Amino acid sequence: MTKNLVILGSTGSIGRQTIDVCEKLPIRILALTAGTNVERMEEQCRAVRPKLAVMAEKSAAEALKSRLSDIDITVLSGEEGLIAAASMDEADTVLTAVVGMVGLKPTLAAIRKGRRIALANKETLVCAGELVMAEAEKYGAEILPVDSEHSAIFQCLTGCRDRGEIRKLILTCSGGPFFGKTREELRAVTRDDALRHPNWKMGEKITVDCATLMNKGLELIEAMRLYGLPREKVEIAIHLQSIVHSLVEYCDGAVLAQLGTPDMRLPIQYALTYPARKPSPAAPLDLFSCGALDFKKPDTQTFPCLKLAMQAATVGGTACAVLNGANEVAVAKFLRREIGFYDIADAVAYALDTVERGAAACLADVLDADQRARRAAEEYLKTDRR
Repeated sequence: MTKNLVILGSTGSIGRQTIDVCEKLPIRILALTAGTNVERMEEQCRAVRPKLAVMAEKSAAEALKSRLSDIDITVLSGEEGLIAAASMDEADTVLTAVVGMVGLKPTLAAIRKGRRIALANKETLVCAGELVMAEAEKYGAEILPVDSEHSAIFQCLTGCRDRGEIRKLILTCSGGPFFGKTREELRAVTRDDALRHPNWKMGEKITVDCATLMNKGLELIEAMRLYGLPREKVEIAIHLQSIVHSLVEYCDGAVLAQLGTPDMRLPIQYALTYPARKPSPAAPLDLFSCGALDFKKPDTQTFPCLKLAMQAATVGGTACAVLNGANEVAVAKFLRREIGFYDIADAVAYALDTVERGAAACLADVLDADQRARRAAEEYLKTDRR
């Protein structure tokens, strides 16, 4: 069980809920890191009194340092600060909840210290999964998933003697805010429409990814890396109620599922307390009031981002880094109201078609593919080809 924790991405949804979980458990928070939200970071620092606080930008770090001048907390900034937090000697667990490729290097730094990784940064495994898992095995680092779907699979695999017993993993998907809509209806949807998720309260980027179903595509790739399974053994099912968080079908036909309320504090806590279970601040599931549970096949024609992710998963190598890099650029522009909903998928498709792909043999390969994908997406979204 975790005793000393570092939280990478403390001011976001996962980070805030992690602090809430830690308040109910005897877990000491050694370090907090954030983007640019100085006000919220100050509140968190005063509440949990970490040894180290890190902001993404130097100006934000200077502002935070000034605000915390009455407290003995070291304040750092940028990638070096993130890596310093992830590498703290006293930590036994590093929870990575930063958004995007920025989480890759600090996660690798924590792995090389042999830490438990409570992983909520799916881009780390999407872009460099084979490298990350190999490093974890080399350094004896434990990677425990925080995403509700992967936590569910992890729990359903308890007692699985070997991966050969698995027929398939079934990742459930809420369907996002646009389930059942046609392509024509989706052409005019706005940023605000995309951010109205029916079941979960999350950060803006992941909420848009849920609207396009790219999030489920990224999770499919993540599941392949986490559990060492080929593409054909990972399936996606739309489950509107978000009660069944994922399932595992075994070779004998048995299907195990993990059910619970749609509350991220459940998988966060399990990643911190494993193998123990502790009372949770989340409300327990009431089977008599949760209603009927429905499952449907995803519509990859209306939601092409999912289809693109499936294709990248099949190709493997740096294709997954290209997929993710282009998507990050396009989603950021959509959130700034610079492009339309389907421009996201079009930009990702363009990057996958034009950026040369190869093996993801080392970190440099992954980072190079990511940068070329970002340039390709920017190039596409500046043209009139949309």
